[in-house]
Order: sequence, then C-alpha cells, then structure tokens
Amino acid sequence: MALPVERRVLARRGWVGEISRHFEHPVCPFGVVSVVGICHACRAQDELFRSLLEGSMLTIALSKGKLIEPTLELFRLAGYESAGLVGESRRLIFPCPEIDTTFLVVRPSDVPTYVEYGGADAGIVGKDVLMEQDSDVYEPLDLLFGACRISVAALRAEVACDRLSSKVRVATKYPRITERFFNQRGVPVEIIKLYGSIELAPVVGLADRIVDLVETGSTLKAHDLVEVDLIAQSTARFIANRASLKLKHAPLMDMIRRLRKAVAASQKAPVIAGGKSGSKRASTSAKDRA
Repeated sequence: MALPVERRVLARRGWVGEISRHFEHPVCPFGVVSVVGICHACRAQDELFRSLLEGSMLTIALSKGKLIEPTLELFRLAGYESAGLVGESRRLIFPCPEIDTTFLVVRPSDVPTYVEYGGADAGIVGKDVLMEQDSDVYEPLDLLFGACRISVAALRAEVACDRLSSKVRVATKYPRITERFFNQRGVPVEIIKLYGSIELAPVVGLADRIVDLVETGSTLKAHDLVEVDLIAQSTARFIANRASLKLKHAPLMDMIRRLRKAVAASQKAPVIAGGKSGSKRASTSAKDRA
C-alpha cells in the first residue's frame, strides 16, 4: 500500500497525505502508518511516530570518532540519558522516545549537511568543519570540548627560508580555509588536497607547507615539523537547522538551555572528557574530524 510518488517526499518530511491520510513509515516494511500514529505493521513504534506527528521529536546528528563520548557525557549531564544510546556501536540511528529524541551517528564532515538540509534538527560538530564547509546553519553554542587549533606548519629546516614571497604549495584537507588564509595575506598558493597523513607532504617534497588540525603537536614533532602560523582555534559546537528553530522552537530552545547549563557545570567540575578541565583522552585529533 505504497503512497503515490508525489506524496512520498512530503511523507518523509512528516506531512500527512491529503487524500489517503497516511504517510510513509520510515522503519516499517509495510511502509504505512495512520495519522493517529498507529502503525498497522509494528505497533511498538507507536509512541515514536506519534511524537514525530506532533512535532516534538528532535533528530540530532552526532559526530562519530573521539567527539562521540564527550558528546554523550554532556547530553547525560543535561538530562538526555537513554539506555539505548551508546558510543561503541555499529548502529547509526538511536531512537530514544523516552526523551523525545532520535540520535544519528555520522561522519563529522557530514553533520553540517544533515542539519542544513533537514535530515537532522541539530548536530554536534567541530568548528573546523563549519569553517571549511561554510554551511547555512544556526550556531548558538560553544561546547568547549574537543579543543584543537588549525595551524600552518613547515619543516624545521625550511622555516628560516622564507619562500612565501612566491607561489607556495600547501597540502591540506581544508582547501577553503587554506585559500582564504593565504589570500588575505596576498600570498599566491597552490593547494594540494589530501585526506590523511598530511604531515608526510613536506617530508617527501610534495608541499612547502601544510595546514592541519593540531591537538598536542606531537605528530608534527615526530616528523620534524613546526607550527609557523595559527589560523583558528576549534572546539565542538552545537548547530541547528534554521527551519527547525521555527517549527520545533520549544524543544530545541529547551535543549540549548539545558546544554548551556551542562557546559557551565562541566567547567566547574571536570566531568566532560576533552573539556578544558577534562582529560586529554577525548580531545579530538585531525584524523577523527575527517
């Protein structure tokens, strides 16, 4: 009993079919649930989909990798605790109807896309990703964990040899950030896009400089690299979809208020791993922000 094609798009966004008064069930294999929230194929999801219909269920995109554990700890501190939500899992979606929230676990670089295009109402992602993608999202809160810095680095032996008066070759996984930085300084730049092991580029002669996310600097030192410029500091941020701020204003603003209080509490007591007062264990490295 599938819906006509023209209604399926609306159905996935939570709109009710004008004539059939049914919309597609995103989990049920039979594909239909009535507008009163009773799924004819799996009634166990009744509470979840009633919340979706009423507009109170929030979908939050979380960054997988080292940001996931301090993020979950912060949500627990804010009162969003669910037994089914765990960081160490192969699952990518965690419906938590008891707290009116569904969590998605995705690549950090995909979080702004999910939020901007409405796949999620809000998300947690590093500032470095936001700077690189320049997504149209609302950024109301700095969560103060996962602290890193975006830096320009070069081989120690070549720092004294200033070649920046001519065209400089830079290896990075942040081409937009890199281009803006060097353009603002009037330095011609050739950017080589890499997806990992950025530190190797100057060692093998692939690039003169690198732009990378630095946590402690130990990886740079291991390859005889030194930081020559600081571009920006980066921490985890809470972002929200602009339409969701209007359509789900009350639950989203309540979440922002509760998370803000949790962040303030975590700065007084070191309960969030990777925060300013937390351990280094969960601070985010460049590879985990890919």
